Amino acid sequence: MEVIFKIIRQQQNSAPVVQTYPLEVDPGNTILDCLNRIKWEQDGTLAFRKNCRNTICGSCAMRINGRSALACKENVGSEIARLQQIQSLTNTANSHLEITVAPLGNMPVIKDLVVDMSSFWDNLEAVAPYISTAARQIPEREFLQTPQERSLLDQTGNCIMCGACYSECNAREVNPDFVGPHALAKAYRMVADSRDSTTENRLENYNEGTKGVWGCTRCLYCDSVCPMEVAPLEQITKIKQEILTHKQKADTRSIRHRKVLVELVKEGGWIDERQFGLQVVGNYFRDLRGLLSLAPLGLRMIAKGKFPLSFEASEGTEQVRSLIEAIQQTKSEV
Repeated sequence: MEVIFKIIRQQQNSAPVVQTYPLEVDPGNTILDCLNRIKWEQDGTLAFRKNCRNTICGSCAMRINGRSALACKENVGSEIARLQQIQSLTNTANSHLEITVAPLGNMPVIKDLVVDMSSFWDNLEAVAPYISTAARQIPEREFLQTPQERSLLDQTGNCIMCGACYSECNAREVNPDFVGPHALAKAYRMVADSRDSTTENRLENYNEGTKGVWGCTRCLYCDSVCPMEVAPLEQITKIKQEILTHKQKADTRSIRHRKVLVELVKEGGWIDERQFGLQVVGNYFRDLRGLLSLAPLGLRMIAKGKFPLSFEASEGTEQVRSLIEAIQQTKSEV
């Protein structure tokens, strides 16, 4: 069958252009197979990265029909089927079989499908993704782990650093300080590793503003595109739980946000937003600047009759409270 490949091509610091390449393909051909043929048979100037062709190295990550994926893993048949399903849901039929290939997002383009991954690697380095040297000052024995301790590292150990999650990260797109899901997934591996001796310092760093775990918007894109099922968002959530276990409510606004939210839901079934603002932003009346920042919003709400003078607990509050307490009890036992 003939498929038209629409490739987003770009030189460094220039506007992207779309170039089309018709190609006779089989449904089982991978996208990387097709790119190789385009380069070998039609246009030798086309630039893209590749290496192993076996979903191991992560080199060939790019955006295929709008989502970041490995070109060596995705094949023509499944991509066409996925695209046709989207078209049927959106009533946008297309008589031509087309596949659009673009460079990864959140990184500047060097040429065509090749991006500059410097920020990707710099942010990985920022989380210190290696066992602390202090823990190595024990000459008497090896660093033994039980099978259970080692199993905590299996999922994050599957990461091949392809950049797909980083490319799709909404938080990274709007916040250049956010280190990214790949770095935080690797960070959890260090937190969970029984051989590491700097867990407290790590949690302090990962808790810092929106650079660390609190910068995540929980959009789930990182999980949905990860070719190795590392589930970066799941690892970020685990780090948050570790931070909440080690920190008090008064430590940071991010921690108060999470803990106060749970407490208010336990108390009333839903959130008393008056208390939420005072406790989270105002830090229980300790943060005068935070309280003053709420004043303009509060005055506007009062002027428009939107400020609630009382709070009524929701139906089923007891059941909600018992569910939360049961979950908290289970976590404490684990």
